[in-house]
Amino acid sequence: MLVGLVVTALWAMLPAYVPNNAAVLAGGGRPIDGGRTWGDRRLLGDGKTWRGTAVGTLAGVALAAGLNVVAAPIAAATGLSPPTFPPAAAVGLAAGAMGGDIAASFLKRRSGRDRGAAFPGLDQLDFVVGALAFAVVAAPEWTQATFTPGVLVVVLVATPVLHVGTNIIAYLIGAKNEPW
Repeated sequence: MLVGLVVTALWAMLPAYVPNNAAVLAGGGRPIDGGRTWGDRRLLGDGKTWRGTAVGTLAGVALAAGLNVVAAPIAAATGLSPPTFPPAAAVGLAAGAMGGDIAASFLKRRSGRDRGAAFPGLDQLDFVVGALAFAVVAAPEWTQATFTPGVLVVVLVATPVLHVGTNIIAYLIGAKNEPW
């Protein structure tokens, strides 16, 4: 059932979708790279901070806990069965999303792109790859049972659309300096 796949995919990814947005809202703080460079470029840049990473990860974990509370009532009301998150999966998804974004920032700096510069594909899926990789390590059985091939297809198709849409909204309301 397509609706079930979409619900499962989006629900399961919510703890990974939220951390980077929460990190932006937390804003500022000490850069993870401490200002260090590799060659003539920063390792990560000022946009990747310890505070943002911590707040983003905590926001994703808190969201997973909240989703666990409402999963049963939603299932009863809709007949759909959204997944619940064991603590290890919640941490894996949230921390992995942050880790994927940090890795993408490193790759962007190595490729000569400045902070905020577009890197199509990487910008939309970096956090997904990180979230799934960390989740596989932290909660392998849960990840395999939840992210079936059909769910993965929905995630890979829906995420770029959602990412671009939310970034455009953030840009229009002044929360981001660029619409990507």
